[in-house]
Amino acid sequence: MDPAVAAGAATSRPTTPDPVILLVSDQHLPTLREQFRRYQHEYDVRTADNPVEAITMLGTLRQQGHQIALIVADSVQPTMTILEAMHAWRSVVPTARRVIVIPLDRFAQDTVALRGPLQAGKFDTYLMLPQGKRDEEFHYAISELLSDWGATVGTPVVDIVRLITPATTPLALGIREFLDRMGMPYGTYPPDSPQGRQALALVDGEVRYPLLHMHARPGEPDNVMMPTSVSEVARKIYGRPSDIGMDEVADLAIVGAGPAGLAAAVYAASEGLRTVAVESEAIGGQAGTSSMIRNYLGFPRGISGMRLGQRARLQAIRFGARFFTGWPVDGLELGAPGEPHRLLTGGGDVRARAVLVASGASYRRLGVPALEDLVGLGVNYGAAMAASREMEGRDVFVVGGGNSAGQAAVHLGRFARSVTVVIRRESLSATMSQYLINEINWHPRISVRSTCEVVDGGGEGQLSWLTLCNSVTGAQERISAGGLFLLLGAEPHCDWLPGQVRRDARGFVLTGRDVPPDCWVDGLPPDNLATCVPGIFAAGDIRAGSMKRVASASGEGASVVPLVHAYLQAAVGAPA
Repeated sequence: MDPAVAAGAATSRPTTPDPVILLVSDQHLPTLREQFRRYQHEYDVRTADNPVEAITMLGTLRQQGHQIALIVADSVQPTMTILEAMHAWRSVVPTARRVIVIPLDRFAQDTVALRGPLQAGKFDTYLMLPQGKRDEEFHYAISELLSDWGATVGTPVVDIVRLITPATTPLALGIREFLDRMGMPYGTYPPDSPQGRQALALVDGEVRYPLLHMHARPGEPDNVMMPTSVSEVARKIYGRPSDIGMDEVADLAIVGAGPAGLAAAVYAASEGLRTVAVESEAIGGQAGTSSMIRNYLGFPRGISGMRLGQRARLQAIRFGARFFTGWPVDGLELGAPGEPHRLLTGGGDVRARAVLVASGASYRRLGVPALEDLVGLGVNYGAAMAASREMEGRDVFVVGGGNSAGQAAVHLGRFARSVTVVIRRESLSATMSQYLINEINWHPRISVRSTCEVVDGGGEGQLSWLTLCNSVTGAQERISAGGLFLLLGAEPHCDWLPGQVRRDARGFVLTGRDVPPDCWVDGLPPDNLATCVPGIFAAGDIRAGSMKRVASASGEGASVVPLVHAYLQAAVGAPA
């Protein structure tokens, strides 16, 4: 979140009950009560002696309107096994995070038995029961889980931004998705609510929805705007590329702030390069829509794409990198030898000695006109975190067989009545990581329909039905559907590149040995992340032959920095 915006006079929401943390134990309740005292100021900490009592309590709390954030339970329970208890609790409160605590004398024994169920997603993590005060490793894990719950399920207690709209529209949903991905606390209110009336009082003239009310810095008036695009919101919050100033030349300009661009920004800025990143949408790229990435190195309990992107952005800013969000790059003018290249945007140009193309790839369109007309009205491209929370009680379909589709299905399983993953292949094994396949296979709300595709759908202003076609037999079936999430593979974002930057038949940028031999110099290909144009590099999903994984994109972004250094020193002299 932008510190300047965060400094604004955010307004509290109406008072709601504190989220509940439930401790379930018949042997270690005194220890757990003592450990969770530090959370009692902001959470309603409850206790139960056994799983059956906990089931009854959870049902009552939900009926009373309480949100359940976390369930913490002993590995050994009376009346049923801990896994049976976890399954029962998940059936009552699928959105709560679930932790198993294990006493020291049983830790080695129980962890062996629990590793398989943990891999299958039957609970979120296991931790050793604290042996004394200030077990900060234990509380770090608890805080991570509460933070994850708060970002994906919980309601923010303050509004830095308020979205006023009488109904959910594609634009309103897009703005909510952007704010979610930026980690910005916001609320959505109807015009006749107190918050709506407060915002409307600031409007001078005709009102057009959605209306955005942004709290200003202390001593300044609040801002209201009636945006016509998500990019307008991004530009309002994060500024224009023209703020850089035309007399300033960056050492490295990065197009795209997904994992590859963010990694490059961190490493380039940390090594003293003047670094500027331009992103057309929200920080984090396609990965930023992932509700939980569990196989990224160093995050044993997983991390959401939003948090990974925001942490990387703040890390890069700490080293001096500058970010401009909400401005697509419209073109690239190649500089003469020794002269800077120029990125063209609607908000000003950016000159840089070297350019990294890390603009990623978008999800391929389904191509069904009736469903394209319902995008934002039950039909969504990508994981659409904001839309996921509206799927409670609906039958939802996820189209795609990659990791992004698997992560979306598991996340939607917290809200939807049922989730069906639709794939054209016979199984997920060729395209999805095994840990996600395990979670999907176990999850009681998720099923997979193989050798199948969506060929039609519709509804009156909101998706209500789909037609599925078996790709082997040709048989079609019309079914009810409350949501459709499309994660259909990658199409490159590089129409703005000049023809001198060679691309493959699908439009992905060629680098290294994949560059046509007529571009080689003295019989040698460019460096592995360099294009055929000196000073232009590519990394991440936009690059032909990339792995389409977050970790590999991050690695490429980091690896390109030494190549940029070498180019700057050889071609234009060492940067200042």
